[in-house]
Amino acid sequence: MEDGRTTAANVAQAVATALDCSSTPDSRRGAVAYLESVKGGDIHILANTSLFLIQKDSSSEIRLHGFKMLQHLVRFRWDAFNIKEQSDFAKVAVNLIMEMANPREEWALKSQTAALVAELIRREGVVLWQELLPSFISLSNRGPVEAELVAMILRWLPEDITVHNEDLEGDRRRVLLRGLTESLSEILPLLYALLEKHFGAALSEYNRQQFAVAKQHVAVLTATLNAANAYAEWVPLPDLAKYRLIDGCGFLLSSIEFRLHACEFFKLLSQRKRPHDATASEFDFVMANIFQILMHISGDFLSKYGTNIVISDENELEFAERTCESMTALGSLHMQCIALDGWKSSQFLNLMLGYFQHCKFALHFQSLHFWLALMRDLVSKGKSAVQAAGTDVDNLGLGSVSADKQKKGVPVLISDETCVVILDVSLQRLIKKGNIPGWSSTFGPLELWSDDFDGSDFSQYRFRMLELIRLVAAQKPLVASARISQRLDAIVKSFVQSSITAEVVALLESMQPGLEAIVGAIFDVSMELNNYTSEVKFQLHGILEGLLQQLLSLKWTEPTLAELLAHYLDAMGPYLKYFPDSVTPVVNKLFELLTSLPLTIKDPSSNIARHARLQICTSFIRIAKAADKSLLPLMKSIADTMAILQAGGRLLRGEHNLLGEAFLIMACSSGIQQQQEVLAWLLEPLSKHWIQLEWQNTYLSDALGLSKLFLDPQLMWSIFHTVTFFEKALKRSGYKKANWTSHNCSSVSDSSCCSHPMTFHLSWMLPPLLRLLQAVHSLWSPGIAQVLTGELRGAKNMSPGEQASLLGETNLKLPKVGQLSDADGSQLDAHREGELNEADIRNWLKGIRDSGYNVLGLSANIGDSFFSGLDNSLLTVALMENIQSMDFRHIRQLIHLVLVPLVKSCPANLWGKWLENLLHPLFLHCQHALSGSWSSLIHEGRAKVPDTFSDLSQMELKLEVMEEKLLRDLTREICSLLSVLASPSLNTTLPSLDHLGNVNREDSSLLIQLDALSSNSMIGFLMTHKSLALPALRITIEALTWTDGEAVAKVTSFCGAIILFTISTDIVELREFVTRDLFYAIIQGLFLESNAFISSGLVALCREIYVYLSNREPTPRQILLSLPCITRDDLVAFEDALNKTSSPKEQKQHMRSLLQLATGNKLRALSVQKSTNVITNVTELRSVVRRALL
Repeated sequence: MEDGRTTAANVAQAVATALDCSSTPDSRRGAVAYLESVKGGDIHILANTSLFLIQKDSSSEIRLHGFKMLQHLVRFRWDAFNIKEQSDFAKVAVNLIMEMANPREEWALKSQTAALVAELIRREGVVLWQELLPSFISLSNRGPVEAELVAMILRWLPEDITVHNEDLEGDRRRVLLRGLTESLSEILPLLYALLEKHFGAALSEYNRQQFAVAKQHVAVLTATLNAANAYAEWVPLPDLAKYRLIDGCGFLLSSIEFRLHACEFFKLLSQRKRPHDATASEFDFVMANIFQILMHISGDFLSKYGTNIVISDENELEFAERTCESMTALGSLHMQCIALDGWKSSQFLNLMLGYFQHCKFALHFQSLHFWLALMRDLVSKGKSAVQAAGTDVDNLGLGSVSADKQKKGVPVLISDETCVVILDVSLQRLIKKGNIPGWSSTFGPLELWSDDFDGSDFSQYRFRMLELIRLVAAQKPLVASARISQRLDAIVKSFVQSSITAEVVALLESMQPGLEAIVGAIFDVSMELNNYTSEVKFQLHGILEGLLQQLLSLKWTEPTLAELLAHYLDAMGPYLKYFPDSVTPVVNKLFELLTSLPLTIKDPSSNIARHARLQICTSFIRIAKAADKSLLPLMKSIADTMAILQAGGRLLRGEHNLLGEAFLIMACSSGIQQQQEVLAWLLEPLSKHWIQLEWQNTYLSDALGLSKLFLDPQLMWSIFHTVTFFEKALKRSGYKKANWTSHNCSSVSDSSCCSHPMTFHLSWMLPPLLRLLQAVHSLWSPGIAQVLTGELRGAKNMSPGEQASLLGETNLKLPKVGQLSDADGSQLDAHREGELNEADIRNWLKGIRDSGYNVLGLSANIGDSFFSGLDNSLLTVALMENIQSMDFRHIRQLIHLVLVPLVKSCPANLWGKWLENLLHPLFLHCQHALSGSWSSLIHEGRAKVPDTFSDLSQMELKLEVMEEKLLRDLTREICSLLSVLASPSLNTTLPSLDHLGNVNREDSSLLIQLDALSSNSMIGFLMTHKSLALPALRITIEALTWTDGEAVAKVTSFCGAIILFTISTDIVELREFVTRDLFYAIIQGLFLESNAFISSGLVALCREIYVYLSNREPTPRQILLSLPCITRDDLVAFEDALNKTSSPKEQKQHMRSLLQLATGNKLRALSVQKSTNVITNVTELRSVVRRALL
């Protein structure tokens, strides 16, 4: 037999090839394949080869690979050795420790040697460990190099305890844990002794200027600290304290060379969970000492640098960040350990407050998590106290914690002064760093969030800061309201309008969300105003009313400031709900701001003014939502004002739509009847123009009609605003939106008085809309596309904003939350006649499609009145006539916004009339288009999609990314539609597997007649209509083999329903499909790594097919036997194992094991879940599977 020399030479060459950047891809793949074959080949050749590779005359890279191969051998191939061979190998591995005890050996090689010995000990168990431990202790006393190796072994030993590893069975893990636990009395003192001895030795050698020897002692200290960290995660805290390891690491926190490693030790301790047994008190005592250690370090840092000094020493800053991280974990998880000690808890809060207000953003950001956790806890206890005590609350409007919590020593710790600091810092940091002149002089050393900080994105950070502001306001409403009022007063008074700078505007913009958060928290529905004492109510009213009056007195007419003032006013919406007397001046002020801005100006500033006007109108919507019924008395006066402005030409259509939406929200608070009246008032004027045949025949009758419409911008945008308002009306009306109660109607189904308020309008709204959508769709048909103008062809391309969204780019300046973009057309109104460009037309087309689809989907949700009142042929032609010419992104929208709601809402008795003609062309086209695109992506590396893009210069790579994203989005959407078809709500007559019993025994009496299923089962309906079933099933089969796990996750529910339907019925053709095509496709899907997270569901489907259908069809057995690594004996053993259990979980595990065996463990979806390499030797795998089955 070969001694391994030849193989070692080949392996060395393969490693060199794999690591050589100049090697061709095929060469590297071949080298890797060869290395894997050696690892899975003969065990003795593997062992001899590895031992040759680690010899000192080999390069470091070759030796390192040799050690990795030895570790693989011990972890996965150990059982292939006989007992004598295992003993001999163990001796060789342990002797390697002495060979590596050389100062000139590289750290990586020493570490891998230690990892090999640790792996061997874990494999052999407690007996070998107890035998070796005394010799390791003795070895550590020989010198620093030996001590470092011993520390490395101790560091690697507990890895399988702290890192989950599927290859280590539960029993072996427990044995390892028990063995190490029993040895803690020797391991922990050894670690402490190494720290103490070698710290002193390193210091002594350094003072003697013996730097090489000192470096060896430093290496021991580093290895020992790494080992200590490995035990910090699981060793009981009292043991770590008893054997002084906490004291030793605490001492090293004062050493610049070792403090970062020591800090990691305390970070791990800080994150430990408190036990619930008798050791809890000891745990608390030790944790209190850890508090003291970290508080001392933090106090030294904050005393030395304060909170406003820029720290230039990066090492010092990193240490402070890690200390702060540990302090945050301590305070978030273990505050009860020091809560009874008033002085210590107060000191801890002061230190955390110092971190929070520190000018360095990283320190502030770390401490933010602590304050969030603490305030959440205090507010939740306050709410519980209020609920328990009724209205008996303290002078801040919130009760103290319950008596039970007080006994546990967790009193309310937050003082008013602390809350003021938190609010000041939070409000100040809501602003993002910008390139504005004078910025640095305003904020001094304060480091604001910038795009360079990679710990979070600004939206997430700001969300957390606003949550903290809300929590503080909920806990201290008077403090919060007074503080925001004072800060706003100071900012407003610090300038006059003529000297407003961009800097001040940015400050004001950042303060608005803070005001909104505070007012919203104070008047939160879960903390009703009635829970506050009368004194608190009086003070709150005084503070906020004073702030409101100050805002109302401002005379800001510049567009940006007027918009900002409107947002400040809508932030007061929750206050207006409880103090309605202030509503009238707020509404009057909003109209004053609206009319103060110019309507049409022939200069660039007109867009800014129009945007500001739109934002002022959205403030009406926000106030209508927040103020609830407070606006009802003003509805008539608001309507009158709107009428006057509109009659005078001082209200644009987009603005009127927004105010109309606010009206609908107001009507929701007074019931369905009020909604109907408001809808009639708003929609009847629109209907007069909308239903006219003149514009429909002129612009929608022939294919090029829309080209003529674009020559009339006034009509074009009028149509746009009409469609978008239909969408708003449907979104803002209905039972869920209205305060419907039982006295309004005896039941919701009583159509005489409780019809959906939009029901009466669908009959005139939808037919012209369908014609309009049909015309839009026709622009993409080949015949029409060829004769379009260049501008119109360009308008069909994807906009830069859409492209950026596909690429996940966030550096584009997007509208703020709640703002409207040009895409809604509101800023491109009739007053720009003759100025239409490509972007205008693109926005119009996108808006009509988006809103039109939404109108159809929302109308379908109304239910029977939609399906009974609309001609389904109109809908089918409008949506499906040009389906083959549509872009992927448009088909995805169509499915998501229209077809999914339509399928969910369609009555079962109308499925045949509505769904067949809609779904058939969709499934046919999607199956063909997706199949071609995926084939192109898989075989050519680029998806072919019909979508077109704008500005493709220097975008070749980005273009490929966007095309693939469009392909995956449509794939997931069509699979999502299939999952909707399989949803339980649409398949009420389809039985569950639990009710099927022994259907697989071919008992025909248990099978259900097809007619009984198809009437109330969507899957039954689908299977009885072959024109729908065939393309849907083809999509399903192909989706399982496309590399998109998310799509597969969606389609598995459809597969499950098909399998269930097949089991329940006796349709031979379907049964053959499921047992042949579907079963095979599922197995093929398991070969894809992308399906790893859904692999459990795929194995379950295989199990269902085999268990319930293999006795009715031979195909599943034939498919399994066709796999490369299975024998008939394996299949017999598998079936015996299945028959021994009725547990689906156990049967699924048997199926999983068999599939791994049958494919030679090549199912990447199953093997990729393991954190380490898997067994590749089929003989060994078969023995493992056999043991599992037996």
